[in-house]
Amino acid sequence: MTLVVLAGIAAYLFAAAALRPSASVPVLVDHDTVAAPDQAERRARDLAWVLALIGVAAHLAHHVQTFRAAGGLDLHFFSALSWVGLALAIAATAFAPSRRMGMLGVVILPLAAAMLLFDHAFGAPTASGNVGDWRIALHAWLALLAYATLTISALIAICAWLQDRALRTHRFSPLSQRLPPLMLIERLLFQTITAGFVLLSLTMLTGALFVEDMLAQHLAHKSVLTLLSWLTFGALLFGRWRFGWRGRRAVQFTLWGFALLMLAFFGSKFVLELVLQRS
Repeated sequence: MTLVVLAGIAAYLFAAAALRPSASVPVLVDHDTVAAPDQAERRARDLAWVLALIGVAAHLAHHVQTFRAAGGLDLHFFSALSWVGLALAIAATAFAPSRRMGMLGVVILPLAAAMLLFDHAFGAPTASGNVGDWRIALHAWLALLAYATLTISALIAICAWLQDRALRTHRFSPLSQRLPPLMLIERLLFQTITAGFVLLSLTMLTGALFVEDMLAQHLAHKSVLTLLSWLTFGALLFGRWRFGWRGRRAVQFTLWGFALLMLAFFGSKFVLELVLQRS
């Protein structure tokens, strides 16, 4: 294992560990009043932010090394997974100073570490065909950003489900007490879904304009699944705007849309590249 990869994994894991004490302190007192953070908690969050930045820098350095070794941009299965992990880590780094949403880093940063490890252990640096064309590169980057953003939406949706269940049953477990208020979670959920929907729309537009011979490239099923995911998220945003959808319905739509999207991208890449051994 190279020093860069080891440093990135260690920094991510230590950052997640530093966030755990602040995440373990209930955000709500009597489910209504926000508790004031103490100095030790603020120091832990600052340390987590610094460590997460180191992890992101090391993760990016790994991909720079891969780019040089491959002679171009590598977007095969494990590398694409690692790129999404990097985008997730950047988002977690942005959340780290926040007492309310820092808990996401406890989940996201170990995931980013695992994706980095998988890419190092199983990836073979190879330039991904015509990604050197700026139009295809633009399409690929938009796709990765869309997937990363909507992955965060799925994680937030799970948090919303946990908090909604606690409110419905009046059983506030230690985990539900650590989560932000449901209104804040839902607001952040729809903000990330809106951003992800815009990125996914641009991904589909650039794919329609720039990607040729979809059938020859085994992309038809991927396009159908992506379209279904886009329609799912679009229906959720319309329902939110027109009918005020929230709660369980919002969670269900988010997770269904995310599942379709993951099947479209990583499911198809897994079958084509790892099972059928096709690029």
